Amino acid sequence: MGNVTSNVAAKFAFFPPDPATYGITKDDETGKLVFAGVSPDKNVEVHQLSTKSGNKVVATFWRHPFARFTILYSHGNAADLGQMVELFIELRAHLRVNIMSYDYSGYGASTGKPSEFNTYYDIEAVYTCLRSDYGIKQEELILYGQSVGSGPTLHMASRLKRLRGVVLHSAILSGLRVLYPVKMTLWFDIFKNIDKIRHVNSQVLVIHGTNDEIVDLSHGKRLWELAKEKYDPLWVKGGGHCNLETYPEYIKHLRKFINAMEKLSLTNPPPKQLTNEPSITETKHNRCLRFGKK
Repeated sequence: MGNVTSNVAAKFAFFPPDPATYGITKDDETGKLVFAGVSPDKNVEVHQLSTKSGNKVVATFWRHPFARFTILYSHGNAADLGQMVELFIELRAHLRVNIMSYDYSGYGASTGKPSEFNTYYDIEAVYTCLRSDYGIKQEELILYGQSVGSGPTLHMASRLKRLRGVVLHSAILSGLRVLYPVKMTLWFDIFKNIDKIRHVNSQVLVIHGTNDEIVDLSHGKRLWELAKEKYDPLWVKGGGHCNLETYPEYIKHLRKFINAMEKLSLTNPPPKQLTNEPSITETKHNRCLRFGKK
């Protein structure tokens, strides 16, 4: 039976960019970690966090001075933080939120090896950092999972009962279901999102492309159907797996969702209307998912 698990893991592999697309150094004067290539005016703080498995993962906190919420972003399995910088800067500006993201174990400058359970330990460490270093409460937090990142996202969302919201971007029902049209969850499957989403109490926004060539649209539609608290989904007409950010409706719908979450919040004032802004341009960050044998 162990061979079955190994075979599934081999096909549903992690593909960290090699070499990593960034590095981190320590500033001689302040002693703080610095993200290579990102100037101080970008207002980013870099952390190296210890996980339950003993790995050290890199996390970046992109601060907005007037943030309404903090988004904890889990990226796909073929990207690292260096490829996501431009997207994070634009999301922060368009949505008026803080962005906290991280590299899974074995990605970028994070140590260890990537695995399903390591991604769970990774996001737990990042959430602990948000609470201890920034005082972020569940009610102020939105979890965002892209592609395979939907796995750690729903792992956390199913446990945090006062979470403000969840965004599932090109998400998967489970690892095995991406590869084969199975009707039931098998014990050796990985990232069993189809089971975990039933335990999420917060509002769930699902974004999926109608022409997704990697993860079929049916994954997004089924996740939306199973969500207890459904927010209006966004089915991006003609959208693929790694290009949804380039469609104007992507940022418009996300802004609408953030505004709705602000209205739901008991501790925040009514939202201010944001002006229409151009859509996010296509950048090199969108290496979001790959499948195949190494």
